[in-house]
Amino acid sequence: MKLIYGDCLEKMKQLEDNSVDSCVTDPPYGLKFMGKKWDYNVPSVEVWEEVLRVLKPGAFILAFGGTRTYHRMVVNIEDTGFEIRDQIQWLYGSGFPKSLDISKAIDKAKGKEREVVGYGKRNERDTKPYGGDSESTFASNTIKALEITTPATPEAIQWDGWGTALKPANEPICLARKPLSEKTVALNVLKWGCGGINIDGCRVGMSQDDMDMLEAKSSKEFKGIKPFGNTDIKGSALKPNQQGRFPANVIHDGSDEVVGLLPNSKSPKDYKHNIHDTGVFFNTGMDALDMGNGFNDSGSAARFFYCAKASKAERGENNTHCTVKPLSLMKYLCRLITPPGGIVIDPYMGSGTTGMAAKEEGFDFIGIEKDPEYFKIAEKRIDIIKFGIKHLKKKKQGFFF
Repeated sequence: MKLIYGDCLEKMKQLEDNSVDSCVTDPPYGLKFMGKKWDYNVPSVEVWEEVLRVLKPGAFILAFGGTRTYHRMVVNIEDTGFEIRDQIQWLYGSGFPKSLDISKAIDKAKGKEREVVGYGKRNERDTKPYGGDSESTFASNTIKALEITTPATPEAIQWDGWGTALKPANEPICLARKPLSEKTVALNVLKWGCGGINIDGCRVGMSQDDMDMLEAKSSKEFKGIKPFGNTDIKGSALKPNQQGRFPANVIHDGSDEVVGLLPNSKSPKDYKHNIHDTGVFFNTGMDALDMGNGFNDSGSAARFFYCAKASKAERGENNTHCTVKPLSLMKYLCRLITPPGGIVIDPYMGSGTTGMAAKEEGFDFIGIEKDPEYFKIAEKRIDIIKFGIKHLKKKKQGFFF
């Protein structure tokens, strides 16, 4: 693994052409998040040109973006020469609303004091007010943001309940590919090892109920395939893939907020190319076995999508980076687009989660970070994956995991 301290635009120029197998990165969103200077702009075309140069033909990138500035990042990626292939939505329930209370702002502008009538909770999952077991915790007025107040002016009453922003609950991820150098994907994969997505390695795992259902139905005959001529093909009927559902362009964190928003639904027993079909068409250029078959089950639509949960210990003690992604999410993304034994590059390494994920998935890694504090955190977090916590404790290195 190669961890490089410095500006990614300059450091990537030192890497060889066509030498890296994938890029998984969480770059600046250009939102000026928390006043951080590194988040003032999205990556420039020049940065993505260097990423394009070092990637092998057919190699994919996955780049996170902010909902307000995603378009600017994607345009830069596309202008570089990448093919935009898809957008993955990362859904989560842990976002905190950063909205201005217009009613409060009006009273403040008019110099009117609002009456405190109660105290709020930190979030929907809390059972007690923030900071303690009783409202007396707030007597010191140290947590004014959680006070519940009533409007003091007629204008504030009129605009009570109005704000300026929604609760953040998703981040888009750009899926793009460096153009092939060969005439077909097959030829490109044979020459460069890049060009495809690891479908079976990233299938959405089944619940125990799903597996029990499949086992119970294994002795029954599934509906046969009816190609042109409406002739059954004996013994070749499609069955649900035992490895799980086909990966989708939605990933979620399994939180109650996200699962609760997804409706209950029933999966079909078998898929058809169109409503006029009695079976699977063979003249569409699609391989029937690639279609898979329905699971004929029901439940929350969340079961269709990969669930990437974050453990409480993931961020790690002393990790001051403010946008840490779940390790399980980054492992999934690395596995999705990186060929076996391949090299993953992250030009915006941050606190090193992508490097940790790449190492755990058996990939090599090149990470670049120009912030000295984040670089030090990334080194120690990745060292834990390489050597283990006990090794670092013996060396008396502070660890961040």
